[in-house]
Amino acid sequence: MRIVFMGTPDFAVASLDALIRSGKEVVAVVTAPDKPAGRGQKLQQSAVKQYAVEHQLPVLQPVKLKDEAFLEELRAFKADLQVVVAFRMLPVVVWDMPPKGTINLHGSLLPHYRGAAPINWAIINGEQETGVTTFFLQHEIDTGNILFAEKMAIGEDETAGDVHDKLMLVGADLVVKTVTAIEENNYQEKPQDEILAADGSPLEAKHAPKIFKETCLINWDKPVRDVYNHIRGLSPYPAAFTHLAGKTLKVYSASYQLEKPEIAPGEYLSDGKSFLKFACRDGFILLDNIQLEGKKRIGIEEFLRGYRL
Repeated sequence: MRIVFMGTPDFAVASLDALIRSGKEVVAVVTAPDKPAGRGQKLQQSAVKQYAVEHQLPVLQPVKLKDEAFLEELRAFKADLQVVVAFRMLPVVVWDMPPKGTINLHGSLLPHYRGAAPINWAIINGEQETGVTTFFLQHEIDTGNILFAEKMAIGEDETAGDVHDKLMLVGADLVVKTVTAIEENNYQEKPQDEILAADGSPLEAKHAPKIFKETCLINWDKPVRDVYNHIRGLSPYPAAFTHLAGKTLKVYSASYQLEKPEIAPGEYLSDGKSFLKFACRDGFILLDNIQLEGKKRIGIEEFLRGYRL
């Protein structure tokens, strides 16, 4: 079965590598165009392109997915199936091209957390479980018929980065399982609107919209556990932030205390040496790893040695 793989970041590389290692016939890779990055603004290849070049796989990098030259090039590979992992929204003319369809790997247990940031929102919302899902692409984003899913627990203190790295590997195995099932015509599709809640009622899906800067601002006037989840759900990127003396302070890691503060939410306490903690509604967030605007990312003790509060 001839496969065209579509993806861009490291999360997608794991699935592409798993397909290659399992002996699947990946005939081409579609990824994002090279982009300038870093201080020198040198053109940077996507992680998927780097892998494809190393393994002598043909690479397509369309700017516009409806461009006729790209579509002709894509048709020429005569793919039976397209596999999409962490790519962009595809037009119908692309996802409807292969005879066996186009499958997508999504970083949640669909229909929960459809959207651009499923890992972040699962942690921000305090979920104890997440997973990955493979499904056939349809018109509406992340709504196609489910093929397979794999659950995974979320540790109480795990960050979005931790969960991302685990799901990347779980998802790679699930992609291979899904492609094998399609090869063997041994699968059943399950419409997402047929998935019910535990009590048998219609499931109310949760959403995972794109993360914007305003999403990352810490609201200290909330329960401390909610604030803690917010911080770890945005770590390491794009990172939750607050303000200190008029400057942006990014928070990458922290801990919390359940202890009724005697100061207002958003005010802080510190000994100037070992701790800096901000008050929430019912406790304190103790900062651990931070980055003040214009400075490097450091631990709290190093920060306090060089900064007068």
